Amino acid sequence: MDELLSTTHPRMFSLQKIVEISYYNMGRIRLQWSRIWEVIGDHFNKVGCNPNEDVAIFAVDSLRQLSMKFLEKGELANFRFQKDFLRPFEHIMKRNRSPTIRDMVVRCIAQMVNSQAANIRSGWKNIFSVFHLAASDQDESIVELAFQTTGHIVTLVFEKHFPATIDSFQDAVKCLSEFACNAAFPDTSMEAIRLIRHCAKYVSDRPQAFKEYTSDDMNVAPEDRVWVRGWFPILFELSCIINRCKLDVRTRGLTVMFEIMKTYGHTYEKHWWQDLFRIVFRIFDNMKLPEQQTEKAEWMTTTCNHALYAICDVFTQYLEVLSDVLLDDIFAQLYWCVQQDNEQLARSGTNCLENVVILNGEKFTLEIWDKTCNCTLDIFKTTIPHALLTWHPTSGETAPPPPSPVSEKPLDTISQKSVDIHDSIQPRSADNRQQGPLVSASTVNEEINKLKSTAKFPEQKLFAALLIKCVVQLELIQTIDNIVFFPATSKKEDAENLAAAQRDAVDFDVRVDTQDQGMYRFLTSQQLFKLLDCLLESHRFAKAFNSNNEQRTALWKAGFKGKSKPNLLKQETSSLACGLRILFRMYMDESRISAWEEVQQRLLNVCSEALSYFLTLTSESHREAWTNLLLLFLTKVLKISDNRFKAHASFYYPLLCEIMQFDLIPELRAVLRRFFLRIGVVFQISQPPEQELGINKQ
Repeated sequence: MDELLSTTHPRMFSLQKIVEISYYNMGRIRLQWSRIWEVIGDHFNKVGCNPNEDVAIFAVDSLRQLSMKFLEKGELANFRFQKDFLRPFEHIMKRNRSPTIRDMVVRCIAQMVNSQAANIRSGWKNIFSVFHLAASDQDESIVELAFQTTGHIVTLVFEKHFPATIDSFQDAVKCLSEFACNAAFPDTSMEAIRLIRHCAKYVSDRPQAFKEYTSDDMNVAPEDRVWVRGWFPILFELSCIINRCKLDVRTRGLTVMFEIMKTYGHTYEKHWWQDLFRIVFRIFDNMKLPEQQTEKAEWMTTTCNHALYAICDVFTQYLEVLSDVLLDDIFAQLYWCVQQDNEQLARSGTNCLENVVILNGEKFTLEIWDKTCNCTLDIFKTTIPHALLTWHPTSGETAPPPPSPVSEKPLDTISQKSVDIHDSIQPRSADNRQQGPLVSASTVNEEINKLKSTAKFPEQKLFAALLIKCVVQLELIQTIDNIVFFPATSKKEDAENLAAAQRDAVDFDVRVDTQDQGMYRFLTSQQLFKLLDCLLESHRFAKAFNSNNEQRTALWKAGFKGKSKPNLLKQETSSLACGLRILFRMYMDESRISAWEEVQQRLLNVCSEALSYFLTLTSESHREAWTNLLLLFLTKVLKISDNRFKAHASFYYPLLCEIMQFDLIPELRAVLRRFFLRIGVVFQISQPPEQELGINKQ
């Protein structure tokens, strides 16, 4: 050491001699040799980190030559001496920051792998450790060479010498994960993820090798070894990539993670899945950290969103195993997503609920259906935007003026105009995933961003959150409709009702082909009533808000939702429409005869309440929004038997007489005309005009 201390002219003589001595003593028995190496190895550690590059280069090169010689001897089973022998390379890589030396260490290790792979046993751990340290380097040539060699090991050496490398399988995956997380080289990141996926194939093809492999620290049952040493490290490292990397890399990691689950999940034991989903749900934990708002929003809209759909797909694929293990967690996660102040994530929460139920509902037990209804109920209750009714400007605070183009008009002309909070909701595509935004309407997201950007006023943050709640309410109504009747069924029915009214042919039975694809037949009457209560609560809330002119004006003046007064028309009408469909479907269902009395009572109350409310509407556009609802109601009542029709008609008769004062569209007038004609016949006021009424006379 003294010889090497001179900063200008260090002498290498003794260092050279130590190399020779090591070489000559290599043939000793392991016990003696390991004691000698304890001293000499430590010396190489220090010399390899010498600030004089020439000294360090000499040390690393000497180590390389000794190692090559040493590796030629191979290693007997249960010996771990290669590990001790190669440790100085790790030490130098960790401590020496000189790019030249680091590059040299990587080259030496690469050369060992290329020429001695067949003889390496316990040394693989050190090799992956060196490459792991190289993986986070910023020097392209170091990262490139280390990655090439790692790729060579994973694709070729593993293939040939798997039993010898199995001890370091986890290290290999960890090393690849480190390459994937180096943001400076995105191409290498993508390739590293591909190699992790390649590793999954080894676990799948050679489970026996993992079961048979024993090592000092293995207190794991043989049947779980393939999980602990094979699958778990792969999926865990992918989750680390997802939590650490930038968008495109983490998206790839997420895709591969779920591809592996979908491809090999049939071989997993039930308790493995529990471990696995602990890792998967960590993806959402990332959201609980208070980070910069924009990053958080991006994370929610992309990764959380993607993960949510993927979890639901895996759940559907392995429903038999996962329904006990995962369902509660999925519902809790969907509930959490809907609570977040992120429109995209909130929508995805309801969409995924819908997908899970529509795809798996037929196999649900009664207990699972109860959980599903309760989850829906919880989401409904917590997302009713109560503050819309209670909010008022704090005294002394001046509200910002409404947007300029409007403020020039006198207030009373504006009060007639109102804008539906849901106007800009994006349509869903056939498979229920969100489509792109409508070109004409600014999306709710833009509205929310506008509100956030004007956060000078404390209420803007509240407004943004309320807007999301309005979106969730509407999405949930759509979700219940889609679950009970199947997507697009109700829309078809509305179109057919309208067409029938145009042809003035209400007697023709509106049949919808997909009638039995929905989950209606799997739900008990009690569960349907529970969903109905949600819908009616949502309807009543929207009605209360729409009737409260003063509150809507106050919100509008405070800058809530843009140029004209906010309303909840879509929520008001679609919640009631869905409720009526459920009630009438139960009313016509012979198998639910025990619930008929309650259904009839509820129908009479709901319908007469709705008609009375309609009569109080003063705005033309508000009445227009009810057109489809009235058509639905009248058409459904016209289809029931004479006996039942009697009960209904006598209840609604005075209200329907009032409705005739309004300027109704021709289709509605046609259906009303039929209604009154049938009243004449059923109550025996007049003779049936045979040619007109082909009506059900049970």
